[in-house]
Amino acid sequence: MLSLFKDARVVALLLAATLTILSNSIISPALPGIEAAFDGTPNAALIVRLLVTAPALLVAAVAPFAGALADRFGKRRQLLIGVVLFALTGSAGLWLDSLPAILVSRMMLGIAVAFIMTAQTALIGDYFDGPMRGRFMGIQIAATNLGGFVFLLIAGALADRSPFFPFAIYLIALVYLPVFWISLTEPRRPTAEERAQMPADDGEEGWMAKLIAVVTLGGLTFVCFYLIPTQAPYFLATIGHPEPTAAALLLAVMMLSGGIFSLLYGRVRMRLGRAMTPALGYLGYAAAFGVLAISGNLAMALVGALLLGLAVGFVMPALISIVLDVAPAHRRGFASGAVATSIFLGQFLSPLASAPIIAAVGYSETFAIVAVLMVCLSAMTVAFFRERRYPAYA
Repeated sequence: MLSLFKDARVVALLLAATLTILSNSIISPALPGIEAAFDGTPNAALIVRLLVTAPALLVAAVAPFAGALADRFGKRRQLLIGVVLFALTGSAGLWLDSLPAILVSRMMLGIAVAFIMTAQTALIGDYFDGPMRGRFMGIQIAATNLGGFVFLLIAGALADRSPFFPFAIYLIALVYLPVFWISLTEPRRPTAEERAQMPADDGEEGWMAKLIAVVTLGGLTFVCFYLIPTQAPYFLATIGHPEPTAAALLLAVMMLSGGIFSLLYGRVRMRLGRAMTPALGYLGYAAAFGVLAISGNLAMALVGALLLGLAVGFVMPALISIVLDVAPAHRRGFASGAVATSIFLGQFLSPLASAPIIAAVGYSETFAIVAVLMVCLSAMTVAFFRERRYPAYA
């Protein structure tokens, strides 16, 4: 694993991945303070809540176009533009003096995240293949989970001083920018003469159908997974733990568990293959939501959070790796954009989809329904994705 970090591109791509985790939840601890600061603004309560979800909606809308732009005009260039836009729009809450203006800046932040995420994922496909790519994907999920954990702690501390100070965290992108500029290179495009002599790169047979399957899985996965970030405080209150520290502990356990288990992804993928690795992850999701369905105390809920981390660590790198495996090189930007759309659209739709079900049947029954759905998704991964064996590595 340490050999990977000798490649400066690895460090740069991991730093880029940590930026994407900042798009939604980093200002969550500051929301009550922001609402209080703009209490005279019409519909302030609604607008403040949209500050969290607006970036996800814009990523979902823009990512397919951003992916196509990366394929056409260059992935490195798009990533650099996205990073500058990320710093400017993300930190805008520090100096904007109206709530609607901050909302517009959050929407622009979603465009920046779409640029970064699609270009970064496509560059992974260009730079790495085989087991090296699988190992990198596991490390990336670990980096985003652990980075999100650290940044949330910092945001909470800053929000205690001012509800607008957490916006300053987005300026970290400017610190990363020289690393991206120096370390990342645009993969050389073959000339027309070279392309004529090369074997056709049409991707894996049926790659578009497999991409559609991954997009479907990604969307459903995040609709279900975001039940926890959006509903955890309310669920824990029903089992006797309304205190904010309980929800924070549950989310922290989930993030740390996801970071740890994702480090194992590369070796698990090598042994179980492309289909069985996410299938195992979905069974982890099923077990996690099954435990949450029968949880009557905080300890049981934390066991469910631990299992959720295992599931995240195996499913997400597997889905992204599958897309990079099957898509032709010249369509990786488009494919990455499609996956980004499904992930962020799932995040946005999760509370809208889950709220009426929870209102109708309650948390335990909702979690049980999700557990059954996850078993079905496990079977779907086995049905859709053929195994590709890689040679062993040390």
